[in-house]
Order: sequence, then structure tokens, then C-alpha cells
Amino acid sequence: QVQLVESGGGLVQPGGSLRLSCAASGSIVSINTMGWYRQAPGKQRELVGFITNGGRINAADSVKGRFTISRDDAKNTVYLQMYSLTPEDTAVYYCNILNIFRQPVGSWGQGTQVTVSS
Repeated sequence: QVQLVESGGGLVQPGGSLRLSCAASGSIVSINTMGWYRQAPGKQRELVGFITNGGRINAADSVKGRFTISRDDAKNTVYLQMYSLTPEDTAVYYCNILNIFRQPVGSWGQGTQVTVSS
């Protein structure tokens, strides 16, 4: 089964930037839609955005214009570049494979914690 490993999180001040990585154990990044999710304390996991195998990117309204997604097929890695971070972006961030209905179908990794605080 494909494993997804997220990394790159940390503590950042409001207004700062971070780039998260999602490394897949197999060559799936180039042939699947890959999504980034986040889960804040006490809240449900939400879809932040996704990138299709054709390279089309879709982002949630809450992060549109601040977050972008890219991928490196050779490295089987998907990235989430985050700018202008606010405390409301504090969450554990996860990636997953999405089916045609934009539902997650892979196993969840451990996620990577992003904390935005001064």
C-alpha cells in the first residue's frame, strides 16, 4: 500500500511562509489527483486544495491567493506552499490521494504540525 509522509511543518510567525512536502512511496503523484488537508484542534479535517494529474490546481476559499500546490513527479512528491500565514492556519496538515469524487482514498500519514503564533 502506498505510504504518504508529510514534512516541513513548524512554528512560524503571522505573515510568514512555509512549504510542506508530501512524499509518496510509489509513483502515484503523476497519475493521481493529490490533495492537502488540515485539521485544527477541535475541528474536522478539511480539504485545503488539490492538484490533478493534469496540473490543475484548486484551493479552498480560505486559502485562495495564499497557498499553492505543486508537484515533482520525479521525486513522487507534492508540495504545499503557504504564504501570509495567520493563526487560523494552525493545524496538522495531511496529504492524500483523491478519487474522481474528490474523496480521500489513501491511508493517512502522520501529518505535519503547522503552528502560527507570535
